[in-house]
Amino acid sequence: MPRSRFLAPRVLGPALALVLIAAFAAAWFWRDGDGAVSSALQSFRLANGMEVLAIPDHRAPVVTHMVWYRVGAADETPGKTGLAHFLEHLMFKGTAEIAPGQFSRIVSRNGGQDNAFTHYDFTAYFQVIAKDRLPLVMEMEADRMINLELTDAEVLPERDVVMEEQRTRVENSPMSLLQAEMNAALYGDHPYGRDIIGHKEEIDVLTTDDALDFYNRFYTPNNATLIVAGDISLDELRPLAEKYYGSIAQRAPTFERARVPVIWPAEDRRIVRRDDRVQQPTWLRFYPAPDYSNAGAREGAAFDVLAELLGGGQTSRLYRNLVVTQEIAASVGAWYEGSRLDAGKFGLYALPHVGGSLAELEKAIDTEIGLLLADGVSEEELARAKTVIAASAIYARDSQRSMAYAYGEGLMTGLSMADIHEWPDRIRAVTADDVLDAARALLAGVAVTGELLPGEGT
Repeated sequence: MPRSRFLAPRVLGPALALVLIAAFAAAWFWRDGDGAVSSALQSFRLANGMEVLAIPDHRAPVVTHMVWYRVGAADETPGKTGLAHFLEHLMFKGTAEIAPGQFSRIVSRNGGQDNAFTHYDFTAYFQVIAKDRLPLVMEMEADRMINLELTDAEVLPERDVVMEEQRTRVENSPMSLLQAEMNAALYGDHPYGRDIIGHKEEIDVLTTDDALDFYNRFYTPNNATLIVAGDISLDELRPLAEKYYGSIAQRAPTFERARVPVIWPAEDRRIVRRDDRVQQPTWLRFYPAPDYSNAGAREGAAFDVLAELLGGGQTSRLYRNLVVTQEIAASVGAWYEGSRLDAGKFGLYALPHVGGSLAELEKAIDTEIGLLLADGVSEEELARAKTVIAASAIYARDSQRSMAYAYGEGLMTGLSMADIHEWPDRIRAVTADDVLDAARALLAGVAVTGELLPGEGT
């Protein structure tokens, strides 16, 4: 089976954060077959409730086929954490038509690539393949939507695989352990406060019945969205969607979420973690932030620009002042994580120069934040930040997968097609006053600060 790409909390850093912003912004820049910018996004709904979206790009006879389910790690039953990610693994275990482990091999033999990923708010499966093989992958994906066969012989060994993944990605990663503590402090009892992969002791007792119950409850067409990007039009996609997905009956009610609210910490928190595996100390800070859908168009765009301007790369304020001028940081960055349903966060991270002090570095970062809050930003650095985002979007628009992901993630986390389509216009409209308002809304409040240090203990 393909390597699972579960989306657990990690230090994004400016590079990956900018990729996510660019993919989001690039949705507006989709080009038609002649290379011109196109907004010919088309969608419809099947009679069984499944949403279908076509993103045309006729430059090459290739398509990206994605099925998104509106269920993720934050929707699991208490006591059964890790079930969404576990089922993602099990979806490759076969049906009556496709033997266990053969799904990915069939895709590969036909010149394609496939994978899957789990998020707090969704789970998705995709294939990138030649256009003439699209019916093949649609038939296989539709088959495992309703005909997955699971037995202890398949499920229990795969549970061991997930347990090993938990050990590798969380237990054996001091940074992951620190971030897990920080997320718990930031989000409290909300599911965003725990890792997507789940708690070790709960993963270890997940059963075949648990997986089948989850599958039968959530993997139903009225809880799914089909996105096909590439050499396809809605007229071509509609009959295929009707043939392969339209005949699937709803087997469960459309999922209505009922989550506990996010209650932000009432005061600043500091978490210090020591680990003898750590060679270089790291400083982190998480600020409470609304997600894109709750922030609104203007404020959400301003958060993105603030992250780029403050710590998005080598032209950012923190990098120029702390790495280049003062030479007290080896690396520094900022990001805004807004693609969630219930709440986001704004993050900062920094690594001191070898032998440097985290306390000195933190003081310098706080000074820069204070200057920004007091004096605002210049038109020059504002223009530079927006230019960087726009340039990244131009590169990202050449990727079908980035485009399909941008729309899928946005739709799964409360945005409309119009919200996604208009995002670059909103980035361009951000003013210096908007950025200052965003900084005051985020950076003047409480925060969770983390320190990862060499040495014994945890």
